[in-house]
Amino acid sequence: MEWANQLCENRQFGSKMTDSKYFTTTKKGEIFELKAELNSDKKEKKKEAVKKVIASMTVGKDVSALFPDVVNCMQTDNLELKKLVYLYLMNYAKSQPDMAIMAVNTFVKDCEDPNPLIRALAVRTMGCIRVDKITEYLCEPLRKCLKDEDPYVRKTAAVCVAKLHDINAQLVEDQGFLDTLKDLISDSNPMVTSGGQRSLLKKKLQVVANAVAALSEIAESHPNSNLLDLNPQSINKLLTALNECTEWGQIFILDCLANYTPRDDRESQSICERVTPRLSHANSAVVLSAVKVLMKFMEMLPKDLDYYGTLLKKLAPPLVTLLSAEPELQYVALRNINLIVQKRPEILKHEMKVFFVKYNDPIYVKLEKLDIMIRLASQANIAQVLAELKEYATEVDVDFVRKAVRAIGRCAIKVEQSAERCVSTLLDLIQTKVNYVVQEAIVVIKDIFRKYPNKYESVIATLCENLDSLDEPEARAAMIWIVGEYAERIDNADELLESFLEGFHDESTQVQLQLLTAIVKLFLKKPTETQELVQQVLSLATQDSDNPDLRDRGYIYWRLLSTDPVAAKEVVLAEKPLISEETDLIEPTLLEELICHIGTLASVYHKPPSAFVEGSRGVMHKRLPARTGSGEGTECPDVGNAAGGSAPESAPSIIPSQGDLLGDLLNLDLAPPTTTGPTPSTSGMQMGGMDLLGGGLDSLMDESEPLGGDIGGSPAMGAGFGAAPAVMPTSLNAPVGGGLGDLFDLGGGVGMPMGAYIPPKTVWLPAMKAKGLEISGTFARRAGVIQMELVLTNKAMSVMTDFAIQFNRNSFGLAPAGPLQVLTPLGPNQTIEVSLPLSTVGPVMKMDPLNNLQVAVKNNIDVFYFSCQYPISMLFVEDGKMERQVFLATWKDIPNDNESQFQIQDCHLNSEAASNKLQGSNIFTIAKRTVEGQEMLYMSIKLSNGIWVLAELKVQAGNPNYTISLKCRAPEVSQCVFQCYEAVLKN
Repeated sequence: MEWANQLCENRQFGSKMTDSKYFTTTKKGEIFELKAELNSDKKEKKKEAVKKVIASMTVGKDVSALFPDVVNCMQTDNLELKKLVYLYLMNYAKSQPDMAIMAVNTFVKDCEDPNPLIRALAVRTMGCIRVDKITEYLCEPLRKCLKDEDPYVRKTAAVCVAKLHDINAQLVEDQGFLDTLKDLISDSNPMVTSGGQRSLLKKKLQVVANAVAALSEIAESHPNSNLLDLNPQSINKLLTALNECTEWGQIFILDCLANYTPRDDRESQSICERVTPRLSHANSAVVLSAVKVLMKFMEMLPKDLDYYGTLLKKLAPPLVTLLSAEPELQYVALRNINLIVQKRPEILKHEMKVFFVKYNDPIYVKLEKLDIMIRLASQANIAQVLAELKEYATEVDVDFVRKAVRAIGRCAIKVEQSAERCVSTLLDLIQTKVNYVVQEAIVVIKDIFRKYPNKYESVIATLCENLDSLDEPEARAAMIWIVGEYAERIDNADELLESFLEGFHDESTQVQLQLLTAIVKLFLKKPTETQELVQQVLSLATQDSDNPDLRDRGYIYWRLLSTDPVAAKEVVLAEKPLISEETDLIEPTLLEELICHIGTLASVYHKPPSAFVEGSRGVMHKRLPARTGSGEGTECPDVGNAAGGSAPESAPSIIPSQGDLLGDLLNLDLAPPTTTGPTPSTSGMQMGGMDLLGGGLDSLMDESEPLGGDIGGSPAMGAGFGAAPAVMPTSLNAPVGGGLGDLFDLGGGVGMPMGAYIPPKTVWLPAMKAKGLEISGTFARRAGVIQMELVLTNKAMSVMTDFAIQFNRNSFGLAPAGPLQVLTPLGPNQTIEVSLPLSTVGPVMKMDPLNNLQVAVKNNIDVFYFSCQYPISMLFVEDGKMERQVFLATWKDIPNDNESQFQIQDCHLNSEAASNKLQGSNIFTIAKRTVEGQEMLYMSIKLSNGIWVLAELKVQAGNPNYTISLKCRAPEVSQCVFQCYEAVLKN
């Protein structure tokens, strides 16, 4: 808290060791005594009373009743007393806003005090009093302090602007404080050389740093406002200030530099040369901020440039030095180094020994070092790394030992030449018979088998010896996989798997699924010996299990074995893809963003700020610049593409948050846009393809067929396997046909679609609000192109010409794909209809509501603003029909928390008519089934920005009320989609 920080500062103003006495009193009636002392004529007694009040406030006592008495003490020349009173004001002004107005005159007076310390103290306190009622009174004092002759006052006032902006942004903009802040960035004169002048220069440069910090803070709440208008001239001023600022000022400036994109590689190199000296700074935060700037600008340097290699060498020592700090700082440094190593491992490739674990390192440091060791492992240093890892595997810390054993396996997968040595090391560890070591070793050996098939299977016998000691699900599942995969090499494979089968229902789902697959593999390899075993596991999985995943897999295996054993063999025993070297690398796009956040919490969490920072600020995702001189921006929205061309296909997990509502509407560009509308997408409308599983599971449960005692009634695998076993009850028909997993068995087709729904035109801009221009309209989607259909009516007495239109940033990047074509002047009482094609590649910003669109229309008379809401159905694209298997997997994969349920009332359509009507608006029916008299339609929708929406529509004959369940990875879309369903079905 601000007041707590200032309380610490007070100790420089004569506080004695005896100040602790103020915190020990607990007597009753103290408030009355303090009130009397605060109104005393004696200055010392008054100061002592204020100290007692502050002490009581610090320990949590409520002393707000003394507010008027403490405020009366502001009229004093004693700096220590004034600071104490200001501390009290900051703490209680919010709860006593009416009383706080009493202090305004004193603030104004103190802002003109001859002592710069008092002027700065007054403006700092003003910024900390978060009371709307008094902010407007503080504008004039703040304006004077921003132009104060003393640099200390100006730097304090710069920070105050940011605080005031947080309270009342509009006030700050109206008063012109943002322009004043920009002027402060030029508040330096690097030509001075004398001692006194140099001291003054340092203070002036701190003003620059604070102005940069304030503008950066404000810019975060307005990501697209370009408050920090960075150009080569302003960058040069910041780099000049960098050398003389305090360490925190340097951090502000470096963070600001990181948001700049150089024009070409020469400018990038110039900036890197001037930032490099910061790598030797004593403050680790300055070092990390400098590393962030260099990592970003290195992207623009050609790799064959000599300076590029020099820069790589210069980056290593400061990062290594960070690892000699306290454990907490080490951990932060290691998390950042982890990102750097993933992006540029060559920086630290010769520094492996630095990451070797020390005996007294905390566990969190050990685990992070271990991770970096694996990332740096190569053929050149693998011998060193393996020796270390083997040593770590004998430690007493169980978590660390587990990670060390897994690390050996990861080294084997990463460095092929070391695989044999790694397997040998793992076998040595298995011989130790330490339970958790053995289990981790088996898990990683399974991965080694996947990476190097038919190479190290000779160790299977050793693994099987330890079967009885396995008690962890992951280890048991790994061992079962090994037995099933190499069943033909293990003589007693059926006995081993049968031993697991005895306690099937007590096993975890992971083990049950693996056991089911392993026994099916065994049956396909040794059919004559294992019929009874496979029948037993299929019955357990389908008949006795409540787990839908296990049941579904059991039925699929049953169907495969019963209808086409050859196909079953091709599916179950198919050659498996090799596992990748690095399965835990951060996804490249996320890694680029995290590199841009080095030195922040995002780099410690390894998550983008939008994942853990709550609030309404605009979410802008940073990325590294391209390796060209194009000057490509360092920030880009989640979806959409501001440049011409097609929008990226990748679907966002969330939609960027709303920022400045007026945005660019005030800067109308009358030139025709370069973007074009989206190409109409062609997609087949035919529904109800053939059943992917043949005749459905019904054939397995048909009691009219004779049931044999064993599968297929023949020992030969290809002889039938056609009838269900006798243990399969007919009651299983219900769960099989009643779950979402049975979508595959649904064949029925869907009729031809009707036309797309187009809402009726409504008045968006009344004539009385637009000087006689009335605008009404609607939205439509035709042949894959979004149209904004406008009706312009001139109800004024003058002719209207020169029409132009522009949209504000919006949730789905809607933008005009061409100019507004009003070819003839619009005379009085004339009406003209205009169709404006739209694209979805404009700037993106989350709106409230989501489908809100803010529009500016300009003509020869004025610029007019209005907002309208578009039906989200016009964003439904033509290739939104999802494959059935993908639909089922996606439905299960989306968390249940993302599911929303709605009621559509008074709808008198049957399921087929509803399906046809919805398909006209690109809402595609994937499957249809009937459960207990209710018809269930499963549907998929794809939005223009790549977001998928899955739906389940329940229709019951004779009931005009439908129930719809929507699932989406961006659940904020669901409400708009429901409104679309309601509009389409009822109109």
